[in-house]
Amino acid sequence: MTGEQLIRVRLDDDQDVFTMRRMGREVAEAAGLAGPDQIRVATALSEIGRELLSQGIVASASFLLDRDNLVVDIRFPADSGFLPADGAALAGRLVDMIDCVPDEGRISMLKRLPSGRRGASAEEVRAKVSRLTPVTAMEELKRQNQELAETLEEVMQLNTELQETNQGVLALYNQLSAELEETNRGVVALYAELDEKSNQLRRMSDTRNRFWNTVSHELRTPLNSIIGLVRLLVGPGGEPLGPEQLHQVQLIGASAETLLALVTELLDMAKAESGRLDPQASRVDLIALSERLGMTLRPTSGIEQVTLSVQVSEHAAEMVVDEGMLTKILRNLLSNALKFTEVGEVKLEVSSDGANDEVVFVVTDTGIGIPEEHMESVFEEFYQVPGPIQARAKGTGLGLPYARRLAEAMDGTLQLSATPSGGTTAVLRLPQRHAGPPVVGRLLIADDDEKFRATVRRMLTGFAARIDEAPDGLTALELMAADPPDLVLVDLLMPRMDGATLLLRMADDERLRDIPAIVVTVVTSHQYPQTARAVISKHDLRRDILLETVRHALEHEGE
Repeated sequence: MTGEQLIRVRLDDDQDVFTMRRMGREVAEAAGLAGPDQIRVATALSEIGRELLSQGIVASASFLLDRDNLVVDIRFPADSGFLPADGAALAGRLVDMIDCVPDEGRISMLKRLPSGRRGASAEEVRAKVSRLTPVTAMEELKRQNQELAETLEEVMQLNTELQETNQGVLALYNQLSAELEETNRGVVALYAELDEKSNQLRRMSDTRNRFWNTVSHELRTPLNSIIGLVRLLVGPGGEPLGPEQLHQVQLIGASAETLLALVTELLDMAKAESGRLDPQASRVDLIALSERLGMTLRPTSGIEQVTLSVQVSEHAAEMVVDEGMLTKILRNLLSNALKFTEVGEVKLEVSSDGANDEVVFVVTDTGIGIPEEHMESVFEEFYQVPGPIQARAKGTGLGLPYARRLAEAMDGTLQLSATPSGGTTAVLRLPQRHAGPPVVGRLLIADDDEKFRATVRRMLTGFAARIDEAPDGLTALELMAADPPDLVLVDLLMPRMDGATLLLRMADDERLRDIPAIVVTVVTSHQYPQTARAVISKHDLRRDILLETVRHALEHEGE
């Protein structure tokens, strides 16, 4: 141990134990330790001294002081055979650290001094303890009894304070228990109210769904019939109508188409609000898509002074996106631009933003524009910009809100801003997702529904390296016999040869029996062909379901 030595005491008999105890207490007090710590140091020294003398061992104790610690170093013969017992164990609990090494004849005890102490210096401590007079056993016993009485008095006072504290804690506990019980009753009532509200919302949702189903069936069906009859009347196959009759019939058709568009947009908004917008991404040729939109919308403008131009960057010629949602957004933006532009140009520009890994669609026009204060309001449902814009062309106020919901469903953004020429600029940003390598090589779709085959082709674009189509089972069988595919999607209801027969013929052919087959049908039955690897419904078919089914079928190929 290091430190400046204060005093050294020899331990030969019982009187020396009292002396060492007294020295320990006085040195501890001079070093700046509090009363309880002084007693701990003194008691630890007396216990060590008693244990040494009880084993007939003569020792010496040196008191050392450094900046942070008071150290007592006790030395005795290394061959004395000292065995630490209860006294050493008790001393270890009274000081901060004890190091007992009998083989080296050494016991070191350390007591940490309080931080910021204002104790005496080593010279002052040395001078103070040198003036101490020897004490008898009775005097030391009297001092110990006095210390014990003081300690007991402190313990009694602490017990009284602890009892008062316990009473306060018990009162606080009772108060908190009562408040917690009251809170629990409130929570239970709140849960009951929330359950009731949830049931009400559930009933309202069911009612709303039934209403929209009714609207879809009761309104769209007769409207489509009216539009079809109007086309028959004014078409080349109908009987000639007079100018006034033709005008009236065309008004009927225009009104029916307007009402049908309103109903369709309302249904689309209801679907968006219910969170049922589920993008089905596939590889899309943006050049072909943009050209189709240009060809479709250019004749409907009816304004020769307005030109519609499309420009697609070679770096953005293709992307992985939901083609249907993207088409609806761009058709809405271009239709609005043409509707509110009397003279000038409407332009669609598609480019790639490599820094943000996005594809950017910009629709600009030279029309009457939208005032700055209405730029965000037009994305509110049924909002109409007041003034000349509303008089220019009437709308439902649902197109732009629905377009933004579609953009957000595809993790994109849609913003409007004014152009320097006085028109409007619409900017659609969509993340540029990249299709991975094909999972299946050659895939065959056997279905007599051309539209459904086109839908499945879009879903599987990029997922399959090659996709072939067959309108019936017999054609599918011929294609497979010429070049067996890696997987086949089969519809059960097909002309010439149905799906069940096709699967049986495949099972009888050694070259075709191991080709995984997935039945995709509207037929609801529990008796599907046993050779089918999986069966999925055409109703609400989603890309993720189809791809997962194909992966599962390929993983179990050959089983």
